[in-house]
Amino acid sequence: MAAQELGFVGVGRMGSLMTERLLAAGHRVMVSDPSEAAVEALVAQGAKRGKSPADVAANTDIVFASLPNPPVVEAVALGSDGVANGGRARIFIDLSTTGPRVAARVATGLAEHGITAVDSPVSGGLKGAREGTLAVMASCPKETYEAVQPLLAIFGKLFYIGDKPGSAQTLKLVNNLLAASAMAISAEGMVMGMKAGLDPRVMIDVINVSSGRNSAIQDKFPKSVLPGTFDFGFMTGLSYKDVRLCLDEAEAMGIPMVVGSAVRQMLAVTNALYGPESDFTSMVRSVESWAGVEVRA
Repeated sequence: MAAQELGFVGVGRMGSLMTERLLAAGHRVMVSDPSEAAVEALVAQGAKRGKSPADVAANTDIVFASLPNPPVVEAVALGSDGVANGGRARIFIDLSTTGPRVAARVATGLAEHGITAVDSPVSGGLKGAREGTLAVMASCPKETYEAVQPLLAIFGKLFYIGDKPGSAQTLKLVNNLLAASAMAISAEGMVMGMKAGLDPRVMIDVINVSSGRNSAIQDKFPKSVLPGTFDFGFMTGLSYKDVRLCLDEAEAMGIPMVVGSAVRQMLAVTNALYGPESDFTSMVRSVESWAGVEVRA
């Protein structure tokens, strides 16, 4: 694939890793972020500095974004100093988690400026971003998807969700709700077993070959809970935001989410106790504090 002139807005923990992969693939990348340190780290690796999202879009053909919340995405895409006013870029690829309604507004707003939006949230955390093993969902016109497919493949495994704006966002929210739900209920079950005197490693071994197995028991407990590191790589604040977004979208569709509401409350408690910067596996710590035991190897 020939080198391209690319932009990347939002080079935080996820965005910086994905930008590094684009640079390693030989592409020229201009970056923009409020954090001067984050920009400097990438400039040292060969990236160019952009003054603003509009500046990035004025000097590149395709702009990626990895941003923390829906209002920031809308500002970066459609604001007075946003991608819409760059003049050159014709494709905007949003890797953030915003929800389908925001994705649809962004797509409509950018279309008025001749820019096609690619709704492309990712799943797989920091490890996936670093190693290029993310699940990359995409919804956009099929011809646009075919044009950007080689670039998205740099980040991981691709899934084309369809041409309706926001479809990939809906799938991402469902995935993140399920991930948080698995973490929350596994926290309660493992703490119960621990208080009853069971060996947590034996519990995990049994559950992983039984009907209760899930992503939390298979992956997160062995790596981040039993060692007591709570460092899986996904912040509580982001998980809380995603679950709230999912429930808001479900409510707008007239779909009750009884279990999802309980998971949102568990994340709200963890967010309050340990802060939004804590790892979302800290949900276990919340249950541990109530039960008076710790789930450790």
